[in-house]
Amino acid sequence: MERILVIGSSGQIGSELVLALRKTYGSSNVFATDIKNPTEEIRNGGPFQILDVLDYKNLLHFIVRHKITQVYNLAAVLSGNAEKIPLQAWDINMKALMNTLEAARQSDAKKLFWPSSIAVFGPTTPRHNTPQLTVMEPNTVYGISKLAGERWGEYYNNRYDVDIRSVRYPGLISYKTEPGGGTTDYAVEIFFEAIKKGSYECFVKESTALPMMFMDDAIENTIKLMNADSKQLSLRSSYNMAGISFTAEELATAIKKRIPGFTATYKPDFRQAIADSWPASIDDDIAQKDWGLKAEFDLDRICDVMLEKVKEKLEK
Repeated sequence: MERILVIGSSGQIGSELVLALRKTYGSSNVFATDIKNPTEEIRNGGPFQILDVLDYKNLLHFIVRHKITQVYNLAAVLSGNAEKIPLQAWDINMKALMNTLEAARQSDAKKLFWPSSIAVFGPTTPRHNTPQLTVMEPNTVYGISKLAGERWGEYYNNRYDVDIRSVRYPGLISYKTEPGGGTTDYAVEIFFEAIKKGSYECFVKESTALPMMFMDDAIENTIKLMNADSKQLSLRSSYNMAGISFTAEELATAIKKRIPGFTATYKPDFRQAIADSWPASIDDDIAQKDWGLKAEFDLDRICDVMLEKVKEKLEK
């Protein structure tokens, strides 16, 4: 039986990943950890413990004591926030990864998931249909740390046989948790503001196009990658994950069809430069071929679910 540790279980991805893993592996076999308190659903649904991934000694002790076999390390300072505290963000992002890589090497938890991001690409990368292997010159703290992390992951796989698996997440859209300081947060904020105010001031230009994915698709494909036969995997850096691409204006227009009085205005801030350095669309053919990556949610379906669920959440 797998025994799974999720680090960063109170974040946008972790809070939903834990629930999905507990359905598959049993509540008692999925250990949720974070440096902040979780939702009641996570706390009451299985084991939870406050754990700082930057404390290597306690991390390794936890893994050995609980006989952990798989680790999902989701701890990170995201793109927008990282630009405000660059040195601190670098320390947190890189030390979190290195501690989990070393813990995997020194224990029986040899299978490790670590998320990369489309932030690894930069302004010199082809912006449309960005290939798996291409120019990668990120110009943000977050992107630099993710690119360095990909190289370290591949190194630990080649040198120490750590079974690391990774995807380059696009922007993730979810109604369950508040945005966490990322450049694609507007694609979540807009739904909350549409229902609360009937309007939204977007922090990127209306013509800004970025790859996005609904959280259900992201969780399902993350688990699918972790369950794939190791022999199927041709990459140990990180797989492109495309989702769907649309502009901020296309998103606003889709919402207007459902909320006729909704209005969107655009006031770009420092995150516009970050968005401009990222791909507008991604080629994820290799992930599709290697382990069956597939996204089910298109823009219309995302809007239908988000507006329904956000409205329910705000009415509670």
